[in-house]
Amino acid sequence: QLFFLLHFFKAVYMCEMERHRPQDFQSKDQDSWCPLLDPLPATEGVTYELCAGIVDKPGLSLEEIACNEVLEECGYDVPITNLKKITSFRSGVGVTGSKQTLFYAEVTDQMKTGEGGGQPEEGELIEIVEVPLQDSMKFAFDEHFPKTMGVIFSFMWFQSNVALGPLKK
Repeated sequence: QLFFLLHFFKAVYMCEMERHRPQDFQSKDQDSWCPLLDPLPATEGVTYELCAGIVDKPGLSLEEIACNEVLEECGYDVPITNLKKITSFRSGVGVTGSKQTLFYAEVTDQMKTGEGGGQPEEGELIEIVEVPLQDSMKFAFDEHFPKTMGVIFSFMWFQSNVALGPLKK
């Protein structure tokens, strides 16, 4: 099984609102904000995501932050030694220029110490999703499942480096 998260993003939701209800956004600016009269269901703001977090804790390594995020969002207490760095890449290059580092870890039932789900008080709405290995590539390219390029890349990496043979150390 491959684990991913369903995560609500306000920006994705508002983009879908503007696409479906352009009349609600015509002639509006930040000063003329008003409540949406006919909102879409909240599911329109949900995407499939990798477990992720902001690097904002001085003194912690990327690996420590990754392990903390896995615990917070997925409920698994993963030792740093279980992480394998895949690569680093840029995202949001036209807006934020963020640098992301992608790690891989295998988890066991014994590592499950909580429910995960993120921090609701921080506006996180996260649900853990399991994708059967045999369906992973179909899922990766099915446009009916809104996802980031990082999710697609991770499926392709997994297929090439894990599913087709033992993970090289």
